[in-house]
Amino acid sequence: MPEAKASRSVAPYLAVGLSTVIYGISERKQIRHNLENIEEVIHAAVSMVNINMPVKIIALAEGALTGFTDEIFDLPHVMAARDLFIDIPGEETEHLGRLAKLYNTYIIGQCKARWPEVMADRYFNTLFVIGPNGKVVHKAAKNHVWCRERSCVPHDVYDRWVELYGDGIEAFYPVLKTDDIGNIGTICCSDGEYPEAVRALTFNGAEVVYRPSEATPMTTAGYPGGGTWMIQNQGHAEFNSVYMLCPNAGPVYLAATSKHPVDIAGGSAHIVDYRGQVVSYSASTNNSVVAATVDIEALRQFRAMSLNNNWLKDLRVELFSRMYEKPIHPKNLWLKEEPKSHAEVDEIYRANIRRLVDRGTWTKPAIEHPGCRYQPAGDDEASWDETKQRLWGPWLDE
Repeated sequence: MPEAKASRSVAPYLAVGLSTVIYGISERKQIRHNLENIEEVIHAAVSMVNINMPVKIIALAEGALTGFTDEIFDLPHVMAARDLFIDIPGEETEHLGRLAKLYNTYIIGQCKARWPEVMADRYFNTLFVIGPNGKVVHKAAKNHVWCRERSCVPHDVYDRWVELYGDGIEAFYPVLKTDDIGNIGTICCSDGEYPEAVRALTFNGAEVVYRPSEATPMTTAGYPGGGTWMIQNQGHAEFNSVYMLCPNAGPVYLAATSKHPVDIAGGSAHIVDYRGQVVSYSASTNNSVVAATVDIEALRQFRAMSLNNNWLKDLRVELFSRMYEKPIHPKNLWLKEEPKSHAEVDEIYRANIRRLVDRGTWTKPAIEHPGCRYQPAGDDEASWDETKQRLWGPWLDE
């Protein structure tokens, strides 16, 4: 095996995570309201912190561009793909690209986006990185969604995804490798509920992992803050010797007519270093900032020099190779049909539970009670067009 080449030394830099107020959208053109707010917060954040060290990463939270309209209103997937969501690259990434060029920095973001090269009329919860040249230099799809998210994931169209990108872990967990900020991996929210996600990025070389946003009750369990979301991110960092960059979604105005926002995410944005220590934290998410030094050279030295705590080096992979031979969640669900509604998808998750019980992985409780059920916002049977007019009327004619 040829000897690995020495890496170029990466100077320490600041990574900034932004938690911005979010305005829910009913049409793609309304994203500009969020972009205007994001731009103001970027200008303020960089001017505050860059006297300490160059800002090389600016990270946005999940929902920062579009909010969560499709999830809240259980919108039909194809309609949401056509009317609400974006193309990458597109006009929104061009707007952010101008800011990346202005500050000679990378901007990492999330948005639900169409992937026409994969399938028409599908949208994916998409992570992207814009380079200092203003261009999109990385794009990845969220691989695990919670039961109230309408997004498609690669596993839902597995055969088509593998046809295009192969079946290696780089097809599902790609890593951006750079000379100036190290190697960047991207996941989102529910992805981080699974230890395998950050482990896959680590195997692909990740040194900094972006994991934006989580919602209550996960973020508000326990005291003093951060809940199980922070516990997970500290674990990811410690188990894999990576930095975790975790801005949380800001308060959400459901619609243009909303008089007050709702803090659905519960705050607690944070950055964790490669030893699992929280190095920046903000309880608030109201246009707030977390910022911390990222020292890639120190991380690389730690990985190379230590005989303890850099756990990946002694992983006995053969012991675990049989764990994933039997599938749990079915693949190719939405390859030939449109993603289903919340209530219908609930039945898929219940079948997964039964599958684990039938295998003996889980033990059935002595007394069975009804479990979670989708509880719609009300009995209002108004059409989406009527709902839009009622909630977004002031914006529709702009």
